[in-house]
Amino acid sequence: MTEDGYTIGRLARETGCKVQTIRYYEEIGVMPTPSRTAGNQRRYGPRHLERLAFIRHGRQLGFPLDTIRQLLSMADSPEQSCETADRIARSQLREVESRIARLQALKLELERMIGQCQRGRIAECRVIEVLADHAKCLHVDHVVPV
Repeated sequence: MTEDGYTIGRLARETGCKVQTIRYYEEIGVMPTPSRTAGNQRRYGPRHLERLAFIRHGRQLGFPLDTIRQLLSMADSPEQSCETADRIARSQLREVESRIARLQALKLELERMIGQCQRGRIAECRVIEVLADHAKCLHVDHVVPV
């Protein structure tokens, strides 16, 4: 950190976050507005670094930005009950468990398709056959949102 704070590039390097993402977080209000130098360059302090780390960790855990905004608001009021934060985390856990179940079904279906491969011609290819006709899948719930 320089005497007057981090530049946006330095903050990006320190956190592994892209400059454009930091600007976006400022724009939508999840990052506080940084101070500016006389030359109008952004300067970030330790609280920006901590806040960005919180946001990035939340994103890594799969929380949507609106939820992270809500959690940040709670973090800014440490004396309140953590009941809401706990409820949010439990909901996120259920979502992750649901995604894992869909991914496991997808894995099983891919293993089945590959296991039935005769290594012959495309006309008899089980992979192509199943992809062309979803009804031939064992698990209709293996669709994972993109």
